Amino acid sequence: MVAIESIVVILGISMYIAMPVVLVWGWVRWSKCTQPRTVFSTLSLIGFTLATASGLLAIFTIFYAFAIGFRYYDPPLLRIYRWGLLLSLSGFLFAISGVWRSNPLRWHAPAGAVGMFLFWFVAASSE
Repeated sequence: MVAIESIVVILGISMYIAMPVVLVWGWVRWSKCTQPRTVFSTLSLIGFTLATASGLLAIFTIFYAFAIGFRYYDPPLLRIYRWGLLLSLSGFLFAISGVWRSNPLRWHAPAGAVGMFLFWFVAASSE
């Protein structure tokens, strides 16, 4: 029982604290980058942008849930879960494509996409 509670705490910390830090840190690194843009850095940027879009969707969904609320198996909520999963999964595919060469988002993009995918997976499975 203690192991399950510790896993829930670790997941909560990683989703609500670590993920925003990774996303903000990645955008700061990208804005300070002086390297020339390559195909691999562009692929990482696309993946990171999709992961960020997934994160913004999560933030707006949480605010909406607190303000108005969702019913169980509410169709709009299920569509939001689907969009969040698709955004993060497509972000991961682009991010993996950009990992092969050094760039500012080389590891931030896959980490952000995987973290957002885990967020959406846990949120949808708790429905």
